Amino acid sequence: MRQPTLSLTKDLTIRFSEVDSMGVVWHGAYALYLEDAREAFGLKYGLDYLGFVNRGFYVPMVDMHIRYRQPIVYGQAVTLRIDYVPTEAAKLIFDYTLTDTATGQVLCTAHTVQVFISKADRRLSWTSPDFYNAWKTKWGIHV
Repeated sequence: MRQPTLSLTKDLTIRFSEVDSMGVVWHGAYALYLEDAREAFGLKYGLDYLGFVNRGFYVPMVDMHIRYRQPIVYGQAVTLRIDYVPTEAAKLIFDYTLTDTATGQVLCTAHTVQVFISKADRRLSWTSPDFYNAWKTKWGIHV
């Protein structure tokens, strides 16, 4: 059975506040771009941060890899794609690609992993919460 692809694209225009003195995107801004993508993904697919908290969980970042391929500069139009990566583990895994909107050239790739932490006792959940399993079933995710 083929897995559905859960993804979202978001267009960005690089702002002055996101660049360094060379006019190149400051490395710390990339984490914010990824956060914006996760938030938009969550709103589209019903996996938003307030939903986690309201169900008794936090989902902290435990791993983030960013590979800078080409500089991104002030005023540049960029397309950011986020892809959900299915896993059996009690984790949220996403892959990202930032491309130049005009040329399609890959500018950056990234990967993040988040885990479920109980809001009540702040302990790591070793199994996926029931609501997350239900979410995967709703979207046809089978691993």
